[in-house]
Amino acid sequence: MQPAPPFTVSMAAKIYTDKDANLSSIKRKKLAVIGFGSQGHAHALNLKDSGCDVVIGLYAKSKSREVAQKLGFEVMDTAEAVAAADVIFVAVPDTVIPSVYEKDIAPNLTKGKCLLFSHGFAIHFGTIEVPEDVDVIMVAPKGPGHTVRSQFVEKKGVPTLIAIHQDATGKAHKIALGWAKGIGGTRAGVFETNFREETVTDLFGEQVVLCGGASALVKAGFETLVEAGYQPEMAYFECLHELKLIVDLMVESGIAGMRFSISETAEYGDVTVGPKIIDASVKKRMQKQLKAIEDGKFAKEWTEEYNNGCKNFNAIRREEAKHPIEKVGTKLRGMMSWLGGAKKVGKGQSQASYVSGSK
Repeated sequence: MQPAPPFTVSMAAKIYTDKDANLSSIKRKKLAVIGFGSQGHAHALNLKDSGCDVVIGLYAKSKSREVAQKLGFEVMDTAEAVAAADVIFVAVPDTVIPSVYEKDIAPNLTKGKCLLFSHGFAIHFGTIEVPEDVDVIMVAPKGPGHTVRSQFVEKKGVPTLIAIHQDATGKAHKIALGWAKGIGGTRAGVFETNFREETVTDLFGEQVVLCGGASALVKAGFETLVEAGYQPEMAYFECLHELKLIVDLMVESGIAGMRFSISETAEYGDVTVGPKIIDASVKKRMQKQLKAIEDGKFAKEWTEEYNNGCKNFNAIRREEAKHPIEKVGTKLRGMMSWLGGAKKVGKGQSQASYVSGSK
């Protein structure tokens, strides 16, 4: 078998570090964090520790109010926080942003304020319309909130993206870099992108590789072994449990580093069989899904599904939860003391609820 022709890329992203950012761009401003979930709590705590003036905006009956107050924050109703702040971080889910924006944010936006997001969905796909006289920026750490927080506490940081959608004041870029520095991002490196690129690549990665692709591949492998008469426990170990070992190696040292660490038998199977499973036809379907993301088809579908009560989505959730791999996995994980009992998180509360203490 001849090796595939080389696939080459050129490094093009602009990277900023501590010396490129100045906290003074945000220290003289009041900062409002709307929402106190995964990213919200981490940004708020890190900015507070960086000496910034931070308030938390939450709806009246939010369970996170008490948590935020115990952590030393002033908590306001969302509309009140927006009115008081100069920079407003909209840290609520994509599907919730339109209603929160229409009800509490838009009526309290005035000329010169800055709207900040950690994901570009609402702006790129136009689920909200922002006035022309405010700045619109993005500061998006490439890690979950608990990691953004833990790395900051250790005097380190998480690589972070910034993007400028609208620069009404001429200061949007400095504010984005200042915020990135305030949460620790410039310690690791800040990459400049744009709202379209961040949104499209994020959705593509989730759907095609990280979540959709990986979970479908795991289930297909599990089913293939079980249907061939092998014990489901063995199928679980080989197709799901050991996946983390391989992914950890790739994260730590790349694909080449992972291949260096595994046996030659595993490596030979990797390079000769992998391309037969994930072949050109799979890549064509990936390209088709990329197009569906780029042209807004996925965003429209998901927005309509959410607005219609998630009936189809919830039905799929229920069906997926019944898959035999879940029953086998629950049994085997209960035997793995190092997993700490691995809580199952309900959709009524996010993973962030556990890491931020806002259960």
